[in-house]
Order: sequence, then C-alpha cells, then structure tokens
Amino acid sequence: MTQTDVETWRDPGFPVDQRVTDLLGRMTLEEKLAQLGSVWMGAAGDDGGVAPMQDLFFSHDGPSLDELIKCGMGQLTRVFGTRPVTPAEGMRALAALQARVMAASRFGIPAVAHEECLTGLAAWTATIFPTPLAWGASFDPALVRDMARGIGATMRAVGVHQGLAPVLDVTRDPRWGRTEETIGEDPYLVGSIGTGYVQGLQAAGVQATLKHFAANSASRAGRNMAPVSMGPRELADVILPPFEMAIRLGGARSVMPSYVDIDGVPASADPELLGALLRDQLGFDGLVVSDYYAVSFLELQHAVADGPAGAATLALAAGIDVELPAVRCYGDPLRSAVEDGDVAMEVVDRAVARVLRQKFELGMLDPGWSPIPDDTAPDGAHIDLDPPAQRALARRLAEESVVLLANDGGALPLAPPDREGGDPGRVAVIGPLADDPLAFFGCYTMPRHLASTDGAGVEVTTLLGALRAELPDVVHARGCDVRTADRSGFAAAVASARSAEKIVAVVGDEAGLFGRGTSGEGCDVTELRLPGVQEDLLHALADTGKPVVAVLVTGRPYAIGGVAGRLAAIVQAFFPGEEGGPAIAGVLTGRVTPSGKLPVELPAAPGAQPSTYLRSRNAAGTGNSSVDPAPLFAFGHGLSYTTFGYSDLMLSADDVPTDGAVEISCTVRNTGDTVGTEVVQLYLGDPVASVVRPVRWLAGFTRVPLAPGEACRVAFRVHADRTSFTGRGGTRIVEPGEITVAVGGASDNLPLTCSFTLCGPSRAVRADRILDTPVTVHDLPD
Repeated sequence: MTQTDVETWRDPGFPVDQRVTDLLGRMTLEEKLAQLGSVWMGAAGDDGGVAPMQDLFFSHDGPSLDELIKCGMGQLTRVFGTRPVTPAEGMRALAALQARVMAASRFGIPAVAHEECLTGLAAWTATIFPTPLAWGASFDPALVRDMARGIGATMRAVGVHQGLAPVLDVTRDPRWGRTEETIGEDPYLVGSIGTGYVQGLQAAGVQATLKHFAANSASRAGRNMAPVSMGPRELADVILPPFEMAIRLGGARSVMPSYVDIDGVPASADPELLGALLRDQLGFDGLVVSDYYAVSFLELQHAVADGPAGAATLALAAGIDVELPAVRCYGDPLRSAVEDGDVAMEVVDRAVARVLRQKFELGMLDPGWSPIPDDTAPDGAHIDLDPPAQRALARRLAEESVVLLANDGGALPLAPPDREGGDPGRVAVIGPLADDPLAFFGCYTMPRHLASTDGAGVEVTTLLGALRAELPDVVHARGCDVRTADRSGFAAAVASARSAEKIVAVVGDEAGLFGRGTSGEGCDVTELRLPGVQEDLLHALADTGKPVVAVLVTGRPYAIGGVAGRLAAIVQAFFPGEEGGPAIAGVLTGRVTPSGKLPVELPAAPGAQPSTYLRSRNAAGTGNSSVDPAPLFAFGHGLSYTTFGYSDLMLSADDVPTDGAVEISCTVRNTGDTVGTEVVQLYLGDPVASVVRPVRWLAGFTRVPLAPGEACRVAFRVHADRTSFTGRGGTRIVEPGEITVAVGGASDNLPLTCSFTLCGPSRAVRADRILDTPVTVHDLPD
C-alpha cells in the first residue's frame, strides 16, 4: 500500500466522499462517537443561564477537558458567547482549545466552533444588528444578505465556523416570547429574508444553521417549548416553505430541530420529520445539530426515553448528528447502546460521515489548516468586531426597518423643512426606554443574553441622545419602568410634557431570557398589552392635550387600540440594534423618510390572538363570533413622508397553463414632494379551492426608491407553482381555476386588482417547484 493510499483522507485532490469514507474506515468506535459530541467551556451553573435548564446540567465534578477530548471532539460551544472577553482573548482561547483537541486525537481532527449570530456574532464588542423582526420590516433580502456576509467575515476572522442562525420560524402567536427572533408571519417573506441571510453568511465561509425545524413558533398558547397541535397541511404550507427556500435557494448546510413535540412526537426523535421530510423531500444533505440539551430533554421533558442511552438511541435514529452544547447522551451511554446492539453501527457511521463531511467542506482537514485564519494576526491584535462598515450596515438596516404606523395629527416629522429653521420648539422625550442604552437589543444580543451589568459592549446613542443631537430644545423624564406598576414618576413626566410643544413617548419591551424580561426566549405573555403601566403613561401624556408621538421599541406587536386614537403619531421599531437611536431619531426629525412595513399585524385588542393575516373567510370577522380579529394595523402596512400612486396593472396573459407563468406589471409613481422608497407588494388569492385557503397571501415584493414625480414599471414573474397548496390527498398541487391578483403598499391597501385563470389539469408539484417570484424594475421617462 502506497503512502498516497494511506493518506487519501488528507489529500484535498480526492473527492470529499472518498476522503470521508477513507477516514471513517480508520476510526474506532470511541473516535467516531467523539465526533458526535461537543464541549462547553465556561458554561455557568447558576440559574441565569442562556439555555433552558442550564443549571441542571452544570457540574463542577464533571470530567476534565482532557478526558472529554481524549479521542477528539465534534464541536466547541460558544467560546466567545459565554462571557465577556476581548476579541483577542477569545481568539487565543479558541486557538488553544483547538490545539488541545487536535493533539489529543490520533488523526489531529479539529472541532467545529459554533456561536450564536442572530443579531451579529454574539461576542463582546461585536456589532449588534437589528433583530430578525426588524429584518422582516425592511422587506430587503439584499441588505440582510450584506449584513450576514459582514457577520460571517467577523466570525471567520476569529476562528468560528458555524453560526446558529437564521431563525425561520413563521410567527403564529405573538404572545410567544421568541417572536422577536422571527422574521414575520408570512412564509414567503420569512423565506426570502432568511435565504438572503444564509447566502451572506455562507459566502463568508461560515455555515448557517436553520432553526428551529419545525413548528417551534406554533406552541400552544404561545408558551415556550409547549406542545404543537398542527395538521400536516398547515405544517407543509405555512411552516416548511422558509426552510425549503433556505435549503434549495440558499444552500444551507446545517439544521437545528425544535424543542417541541408535534402531535405527541418530539421533533428531536422524529425520523419522519428529520429524515423523510427534511432530507428526502426538501433535499437537505448537510448536518443536523441538536438544540441545547434537546437530546436529554427526550428523557427529562418529553419522557419518551428512560435514560441517556435511550435518548441517544432515539435522537441518533431520528437523524440528529451532533449533541449540543455538551456531551451527556452521545458519550458513554451511546457507546453502551451500540455495544448492546440497540444502535446499529451503520447509524453511527451515517452521523459521523456527515460531521466529517462538514469539516472537509470547511477545509479543516486539509494540510496546513490553522485555527487562526491566514489574514488574522496570531495574537489577535487589531481585531475590530465592530468596524465602521458594519456600523454603517447596522444603521442602514435600522433605518429601513422603522415603521411609521400613523401620522394623523401631522406631528411628524418633528422638524419639517418648511418650518423656519426646522425648529419644532421644545420636545419632551418621555418613557422608560428613552435614555436606556440597552433598549434596542433583543434577547440574543450579547448584553441581554448575559444579563450584563457592564454596559452594551459597543458604542450606543440612546434615542434621547440622538434627538438632542438633532433638535435644539429637548427635555426628558422617565415616567415609569418597563415592568413595574410604579406610577410615582408620572407627575414629573406630565410636568415635562406640559412644558413642551410636542411629546415623544418611548415605550416597549425589555428583552431577556426565561422570565428575566418582557420579550425573549421563555418570556411569554398571556395577552398583548404593553408591559407594566406604560399604556397608562401614554394616556396621562395624552391628557395634557399636547400632541403625543408614541415610539414602540418592542420584540413583538402590542395591542394599543385603547390609546391609539389619542396619539398624534405612532412609530414602531423592532429592537433596531446599536444604531437604533440615530435611526429612529432620523425618522422622527425627517432626516430619514420612513420605508419600513409591518412583518406582523398589530392587533387592536390584546386578547384577539392567536391570529395572523393569513386568514380564511371564516377566520376573519364574520359576525359569527363576538371576537373580531381585525388588526389595528395590517400586515405590510407602513407610511411615508411622501405618497405613492399605482396605475396601469397589466397581465401578460389572462389564461395561464397550470405549469406556466404570467407576468404581472404596474406603474408606481412618487406623487409627493419628498424622496421616498415604496415596498411594492403583490398578493394572490384563490376564490374557490378544494381545501380552505387564506383570502390572500404575499406572492412577491420589492423596494422601489423614487424621487418626487419619478415613476417606474415593476414586473413580477409568477409561476403557477406559486399558487400551489397541499391538496386533500396530502400532495402539493396546482389547481385550475381563477386566481385573484392585488398590488399595493399593504395587505389592506391594494388599489390594483384583477385576475387570471389557471387552465388545464390539476398538477402535482414536484420537489423542484418554483419557490420565488423574480421582480424587475424599469425606470420610466419623465
């Protein structure tokens, strides 16, 4: 046997499949199982952890690191994200861990280092971008792709290989605390934005992890990790499309199953979900990693296993390749199950092969690989995790995500250009979030994730500070806290308000984890009222008779129907990140023309949930129920400081084959006197179908910047596949019949309507169905 034969797995010239097979054939059972585990150095053992029941799994008496890595290791958990460390310290610690892992194993196989990256790399001093609900409000997949490319470049520079994002859970019940992590309530919006994120992160050399597969956002009553009651049609038509888009269009390389059980079967133990559906139907061929402690939860929470070995057996058979964040079930318990014949070696080899494939794809098993990238100094000097280019992206995304909900009183902008000097007079900035540097951060940002008392870790300008930089006369009073019932600050707030010409009231959420906040993982609510006494504060300010501009800085939509009619203007910002202060201030003063649109409805009444805009006729307000789910502000709603007109709707054909396509085009014009950007939205409907369908659904969208008087022609190419749904037999079909078309600036503001007819036989849709709606925009002559 030649040296070349012996070292096939080491030679990048061979195909990955051959390298995997060669290395796998040389490994002992212990070495294989080591690749299926993970280690979490520095995990806290108190009840302030960042994962469910983290304190239960922490032990000071556990095995040493040397014992854990003696045969290698699959993954390293959150070297940066567990505690505040400088970039250089984190990079050196990670490199040292990698050196120990490689030295301990026969083959010198390094471990994949993963980190959270939902709003940027979850590391101290790293850029904190807007939360995913803000991505959805931007309706800008290209900008999200640019953001993710920047996040990936930062991660790669410090030696991280895998990011635990994006979250592709479609919003189903905003009482769920993790609503802030979702992109929105429409599958196409979630899929388009999420695919952009995957493309950007992986273009930078970091593998994206889609989560949480599947239906994590549909738990009963919006309670975190609660059971899911959902039929296969809703799962297929609402929950799965974003994952399908991110896999087929984005090329995602990793998936994380959800914590929930669907109709009594935990996702982490469901071979139909993780095998037949994920791999066979959706075509995924990458790595499946467990959610933190999810394998153990099969024993401890779901009670479908009688111990760690049973949990490991179920999870591995279902298709979970790596146990995160640390080894409890995939170590000795799994080895015993294999030796006892409860787990076939082929099942082990299947998972190990996927782990090795990931490492080959990342170049980690190529000769000369180093845990420190070539373009990074060995000591980590000069690493900047929040460079100016990243902050610029964070600012742009924050600005695009701010939604102007109402401006009936004409209170905005505060400094209109037609007023002499642009002086709005004195402005009173009131509210618990007005001067809070952490106000703009969701629960998966570093300071919130660690309940930091050391500040934000990045430079932050509060909304109060940003307004003081732009306006000549600003006064401030806190008024109340976010969570308490204390009204003792109302008097001072009202006094400040009476001294001003206009009032900006900044209210909303305080993100946290597992009850340590009003929004975030484990911070669920029973109804959608603003936390604490913040709505009472708005009423007290409105009682002054001065115009009140409410700024909602939140992680979920809140029902403010009881006070909305008393407000001169309403602005919504979904945790807009480190540049949130200047971004919101820019919208308030008129420096920025708002262009954000709601990715979720804002309900009118706090108890009319769960409900989303994807309603059938019977799910809408029909008079059959005393509860009217009609929203205060609809999906896709968002105002501007200019106006837009729609005209000349045209179809390329009135009759379209069930395997054909149609072009839908219209003219959009800026009819105001201010430069602005409109989000043009296309909705389809199916008036008569063989199963109950939503009245309308988003089928396409694009952002169109226009100068005053400028017009453009927007054309959507809609394939018949975009009308498909799961039929009575459980197969996705395109059904002949009328399809309605509506185009406009919101789901309830659709001035252009028409229809076309799908002709021909009902057609079963194959796995290669068309998933997106291409859009072209052409300028029109003046």
